[in-house]
Amino acid sequence: MNPVLVFDTTHHALWAEEIALERGLAVQVIPAPPAAAARCDLALETLPEDVEALTAALAAAGVAFRIYEGSGGPPQ
Repeated sequence: MNPVLVFDTTHHALWAEEIALERGLAVQVIPAPPAAAARCDLALETLPEDVEALTAALAAAGVAFRIYEGSGGPPQ
């Protein structure tokens, strides 16, 4: 499973997508997994090789997110 980032607001999800695309990082907007307990219904899926660059860019921009691990466990 590819890494999935979840957000508390739609604004943050769409902002994260914009940041990723500006940096040439592969992302796809997907429905947030129900088990992720995200407040926003949107999530971003990315490639494992892009997750470090994406999370660093989002943190630098001040976008709040969590990485959902997908194994039925809680998001980190």
